Amino acid sequence: MEKRLTKREKKQLWIFVAAAFGLPLLMGVLMGINFYRGADVSVFPNAQMFYPAAGVMLAVLLTRKPQERVPVKFYAGFLALTGVLAALCVVSVLMPQTNLVGAVNLVIIMGSLVCWLLLLLEKKEVRRKYGLGWGRDAQGIRPWLWILLFFVLYFLRIFLSYLAEGMPGEFFTLFTNPYLWLNLVLLPLNFFLVYAAFFGEEYGWRGFFQPLLQKRYGKRLGLLILGVCWGLWHLPINVFYYSPQTWLQSVLAQQTTCIGLGIFFGLVMMKTKNIWVPVLMHFFNNNLIAVMAGSADVISGQVIAWGDLLLLLLLNGVLFASFILAKDFRKDTTEFESWAAGQETAEVIGEMRMTGEESEVV
Repeated sequence: MEKRLTKREKKQLWIFVAAAFGLPLLMGVLMGINFYRGADVSVFPNAQMFYPAAGVMLAVLLTRKPQERVPVKFYAGFLALTGVLAALCVVSVLMPQTNLVGAVNLVIIMGSLVCWLLLLLEKKEVRRKYGLGWGRDAQGIRPWLWILLFFVLYFLRIFLSYLAEGMPGEFFTLFTNPYLWLNLVLLPLNFFLVYAAFFGEEYGWRGFFQPLLQKRYGKRLGLLILGVCWGLWHLPINVFYYSPQTWLQSVLAQQTTCIGLGIFFGLVMMKTKNIWVPVLMHFFNNNLIAVMAGSADVISGQVIAWGDLLLLLLLNGVLFASFILAKDFRKDTTEFESWAAGQETAEVIGEMRMTGEESEVV
């Protein structure tokens, strides 16, 4: 059952869209300038991951009421980190010969650690109110079983890719490399040093944008719209970083991945109400690419054939997008339980009880 957004939600949504989608478009112009100069553009994808969460935080801060308690310390720290990374993007254009890779990595690591501290300094009830808590207390280990399922599906996708190429044995050969196992062991530890980038996307997409889209358009259609938007959001990165030579295939491949993963991540968010579960899955999804390949260089400069695109469409469709058939999507009513709606819903109920009138919606 679709519902209309309140005035406040609509205002928050416009602020979010301006930051989450407007900044990548503006920075995409600068990214293109550096690309055609032959300069490094890797700082731009790193910074772009922070924009969605920054948009949420700006939306909350600019629309909050005087009596509302907001995680100001954590929000301020994250926004400052985002600002520094955006500034480094500009510096990379003004000083194209300067190698900023080390500086960007250091900023992300130090910023992530500082943001951890600022998050812990926020009161528990404030963290929970704004979607920063650890989900439903009674769920136990169940949220983390979703991460285990993600691992199974992720490695199954790789195996099926090798199988489709007639080389299933090559998949098992990968695991004979001791450095692969070492990197797999170290990977969870690295999460705490770079989590802010993946939180930057998930707090925006799954924590804020998804529940609003599902409220307005329903569970299934809301997630599909989010997947398309999430894929298009990568456009400058597809064109100038991931696959400049085959950018059209890259854009289409991004759609299949974002729609498929968006459905799976979205279902997990609906089930767990825990933003950290999709944050972890997003982290593993991105970083396992480099771990399995043995180098981070495989992420940029890809050449994607049309046949690869068809295989990716099939695998993502079967393994991830098929979760759209889950019973959670078959319910008649749309459960709108996110933190983004929580305070608004409480205000509406309070006003209706006091005045006996319905809250105005747009």
